[in-house]
Parts: sequence; structure tokens; C-alpha cells
Amino acid sequence: MKTIRNILGNKKGATAIEYGLIAALIAVAAITAMSSLGTNLGSTFNAVSTKLTTQAPAP
Repeated sequence: MKTIRNILGNKKGATAIEYGLIAALIAVAAITAMSSLGTNLGSTFNAVSTKLTTQAPAP
């Protein structure tokens, strides 16, 4: 009976799982944000490059 109480009363494993889930959620959010930012940044650089190429004086 004492062993069962010790197993049910041990909260360390649950806390570790909660921290793992929080870390995974933060990682997914960061990856999503960085992916979106990278796409937008790539579009901006391509637009600037196109403008510079079309408006550069011919040699």
C-alpha cells in the first residue's frame, strides 16, 4: 500500500512532461514565425534586386 501511495504521489515525472510539452510548443511557434519571416524577407530582397536591376544604367 505504501508503494502505491509513493507512485501516485510522485509528481516529478508529470512536471518533466509538462516542461517538455511547453518546450515543444515554443519550438513549433518559433519555427512557424521564422518560416513566415524568411518567406517575407526573401520576397523583399527579390523585389529590391529586381528594382535595382531594371533601374541600373546600361554600361
